[in-house]
Amino acid sequence: MFKMPKIIRAGWVAAILAALALTAANLILGDLNQDEGWYLYAARLVAGGAVPYRDFAYTQGPLLPLVYAPFDRLVAAWGLAGGRLVTAGFGWLSALLAAGLAAKLAGSRRREAALLAFALIGVNVYQSYFTTVVKTYSLAACCLAGGFLALAWGLERRRRAPLWLAGALMALAAGTRSSAAMAPLAVLCVLWAGRRRAGLPSAWLHFLAGGTLAGAALMLPFFAMAPENFWFNVVSYHALRDPGGLLQALVYKAGFLSRMVQAYFAALALLALAVIRIERPPAAPDQPATGAGIRMTMAALWLALAGITLLHLLAPFPYDDYQAFAYPLLGSAVAVFALRRLTATPAGAARLGLLGLLLSAAAAGSSPLNQDWFIQGRDRIWWQIKDTPPLFKLRAAARLIQSLSGPDDYLLTQDPYLAVEANRRLPPGMELGQFCYFPDLDDGQARRRRVLNRAGLAELLRTFPAPVAALSGYALALESPQIRRVPEADREYFRGIIAQRYTPLLEIPRFGQAATTLEILIQKPAAAAAGGRIPNAQENKP
Repeated sequence: MFKMPKIIRAGWVAAILAALALTAANLILGDLNQDEGWYLYAARLVAGGAVPYRDFAYTQGPLLPLVYAPFDRLVAAWGLAGGRLVTAGFGWLSALLAAGLAAKLAGSRRREAALLAFALIGVNVYQSYFTTVVKTYSLAACCLAGGFLALAWGLERRRRAPLWLAGALMALAAGTRSSAAMAPLAVLCVLWAGRRRAGLPSAWLHFLAGGTLAGAALMLPFFAMAPENFWFNVVSYHALRDPGGLLQALVYKAGFLSRMVQAYFAALALLALAVIRIERPPAAPDQPATGAGIRMTMAALWLALAGITLLHLLAPFPYDDYQAFAYPLLGSAVAVFALRRLTATPAGAARLGLLGLLLSAAAAGSSPLNQDWFIQGRDRIWWQIKDTPPLFKLRAAARLIQSLSGPDDYLLTQDPYLAVEANRRLPPGMELGQFCYFPDLDDGQARRRRVLNRAGLAELLRTFPAPVAALSGYALALESPQIRRVPEADREYFRGIIAQRYTPLLEIPRFGQAATTLEILIQKPAAAAAGGRIPNAQENKP
């Protein structure tokens, strides 16, 4: 019977309890993120029979709305918290798969490696937050970690089926988050270069076949239905972003690297310690030599991490949270590498696992994300404590909107999480929320791509029959795809149109992402009587 040493059991208990506490805190107290709304709203549209790219704009691969659509009833009942619960489940699965990957790669140190990897991933408040709020990271991380686990299994056992599965899972990761495509490319390069050493010369071909079939099955139907929109949303939209000059671009990239080190300090510190290795430990007699398959998997891991990080660094707007879906791979790789470089006995390996847990806990306890659960900035020397968690404030605003409108009504807003929480529909063209305004497109392009140009937005504000409008600091603020500020004259023009039809009801300060003011407006009686015609479903079709 398998017996886990007491020190490892204690470490697992502590790590799981700490990870659960972080997940619960981020689910309930974590700040709102604008992306949460339009991911969940996209899933709701898919659950209702709409097709991404053809019927509404969506700027990532199509897997997330397909996977989240069956959970829409949970989201309808629990609101954003339901979506966060689903996302946290995928986040936990990614951490466990990564722990399993570390165990697979570590030989006789498998128990210690699994604990160390899980501690680095699960007991990280930054990673916990970005795999709890509704983004693509949790689902993409699951597919990547599962893909690498299948790859290690297939190469070690010289089996073809796991290699097909590895290729398929990594293709699905790319169909969730576009930059994840660097991982299967890295794996393919390693498999091709080592095809004579793995004992399975056709390993690259089986991996490629699995990835090609899965990628084609996922992507080609959407491309066939709306090729121009698919290409624009998945490729062109991201390439057209503009940071606004060389200096600003360099500042963004420096900030990306700085915040990434802060977010993943424990893992990177352990990696640095293993690289410099002050003193070489004696060889471990109970640790078998590493096979070619395991070495190739490790090489593919490091190459994939380097490729993903470089791609994110080169992006016009490189955000550090982009790395969240790849971090479980880093946790696995660091755990295996550190155990091989720094330990020679089971006791030493167990102590290193506990050291990783303590480092992770210390980094989590000192993270600025913790104070964001309770603090809303600082006024000179006084910390401003949040009177209500952002999720509860969202629920209160949603209840107000529900009291002012009917279940079949539209909500005029660029904050899609408000529409999700209130179970109200967004006007067609506003599915991307704050990113729905594309002033440089002509009327035909905007109509085909399911977004709004200047004339389309003005017409929508002037005539669309939404009884309630909810405008935060993100409303009428961004021009896509460059992500420029809307000129003040244009904002005043749009605001003037709104003022003709709507009367301000109340303001909710410090609301949502970035803690801007949310203004709730209701339609004036005369405007409501004149009304506008609600488009039927066929008008949203090409």
